[in-house]
Amino acid sequence: MKWLPRARLLAHEVVRQESRWHNAVAGTPRHAFVPCWWEQRDEVGWDLRVGTDSVDDWLDAAYSDRTLVTRVGACHADQAGAGDFVKGGTPTSSSTSPSLVVRMYRHAMITDDNRLLVTTGTGYGTALACARLGAHNVTSVDVDDYLVTVAGERLAQLGECPHMEVCDVTGPLPGEYDRIVSTVSVRTVPVSWLKALQPGGRLVTTIAGTGLILTADKTPDGGAVGRIEWDRAGFMRTRHGDDYEHPNEKVWKGAAAGGGERTFTSRYPLLYPADAWDVMSMLELHCPGVEFRQEQKGDTRTVWLFHPDGSWARATAAGFLDSPVVHESGPRELWSSLDRIRNRLNRDGSLPVYGARVSIDPDGTAILSRGRWSHRL
Repeated sequence: MKWLPRARLLAHEVVRQESRWHNAVAGTPRHAFVPCWWEQRDEVGWDLRVGTDSVDDWLDAAYSDRTLVTRVGACHADQAGAGDFVKGGTPTSSSTSPSLVVRMYRHAMITDDNRLLVTTGTGYGTALACARLGAHNVTSVDVDDYLVTVAGERLAQLGECPHMEVCDVTGPLPGEYDRIVSTVSVRTVPVSWLKALQPGGRLVTTIAGTGLILTADKTPDGGAVGRIEWDRAGFMRTRHGDDYEHPNEKVWKGAAAGGGERTFTSRYPLLYPADAWDVMSMLELHCPGVEFRQEQKGDTRTVWLFHPDGSWARATAAGFLDSPVVHESGPRELWSSLDRIRNRLNRDGSLPVYGARVSIDPDGTAILSRGRWSHRL
């Protein structure tokens, strides 16, 4: 199988040739970590793709700079049967796009002798770290024992034997490290990360539900200071079991057609928050756990916001520039919160989330601040 020329082309695409990550990408067989994957069929569900069914398609997918979903709900692509289809479902594991893996590592400012903790997934990111640092400096963890086992086997076939361990990355970690890079997102920085970091060590992660990359360096008091990078990324949230908890479908059904407790016309054109990462990030900070859905029928578009506490909002617009009619219900005024964020964006020309300073106490409490704005996670 002629994968090496494709890996080299991928390396040229995602990282500069003088970078120390270039050779890692150019020499790592990504296809070995993604023999099967799921591809989304519109919003209906997920079709299984098996690499050996079409080697050219397999190599095209593996050596493209895109994320490949390998687990939907509790269904791992490796364990599925030919022709399998998953209706609906939420991705729970993937092979992150190579450029994003490298960007997260670059934010960590890794040096040659660093001891690094990474999250496992398919093991591809671990393989890149081993190629850069040597397997003896790399620890890879995941909450899913199957992922850890299979990734370890695939790494061993390449001659790489990092320390692999099954553990919840938000809990106690198996060692001490100079760098922690998490490609799953967290709401707050776990105290265990601060304890596991060596003095002056750096952590890199994303805040759950946002596009915010958080980097922070450990301080002598056991806390950390850093910032929200101007770069952006979105990762799956940490999970503590086979699947994520799902919103109450009865509440979604009420949001679909219910009149709500409040009805008004928004002053702004209809926005799907996930299409505007700074707006989405600000909304998640103030309403943690909010989720979105959208639908279009002809020229009529509808967006729903839903919160685990039962709050919901539905906004419908007949045309692209028309202001939507909003129905919302529950203790949180979700669409009103979204409009207030857009008011601030209109007034100031930007939102303060990117570039914010981050201060983390030893107990994990984090304060984001920029100018007169601040927010406690």
